[in-house]
Amino acid sequence: MKPGHCGTMTHDYKRHGTSTLFAVLNTLAGEVIGECCKRHTHKEFLSFLKTVEEQTPKELELHLIVDNYATHKHEKVKNWLKRNKRVHLHFIPTRSSWLNLVERFFGLLTEKQLCRGVFTSVKELEEAIMRFIKAHNKNKKPFTWTKSAEEILVNVEPARQTPSYQSPV
Repeated sequence: MKPGHCGTMTHDYKRHGTSTLFAVLNTLAGEVIGECCKRHTHKEFLSFLKTVEEQTPKELELHLIVDNYATHKHEKVKNWLKRNKRVHLHFIPTRSSWLNLVERFFGLLTEKQLCRGVFTSVKELEEAIMRFIKAHNKNKKPFTWTKSAEEILVNVEPARQTPSYQSPV
């Protein structure tokens, strides 16, 4: 790499596969529970829900904010939720920013652990992800907003005035 040039992949770059990371963020404590899976189906999501349920104190109800991915709405997931009353899924509105905290965590994972990493297998990649989560949880702290809602809304208003803006409602 040279100053002024962006990083690129070399001609011999080899992709060794992908992994799905399911993660929940405890917004009060900043702790993350994560699990890497080979696929992103209802079976893996149910397995992850069971992991979260097992790792959370039994006296707490679990309110999980999830996106509208079909995996989260599968009939077997719905049936499991009916039997496990302390777990509640809340689906975000399309194009909303309610998952920004989780996205921020994924950004940190990418920036501090994965970017420029060399992984010769999916297993190696998953181990690096889980090491990051473990290190994060040792020094966990909640994410905090650095701007007030009023400051954010002032910055968003000009964009809302453009002709291409579409209201999320």
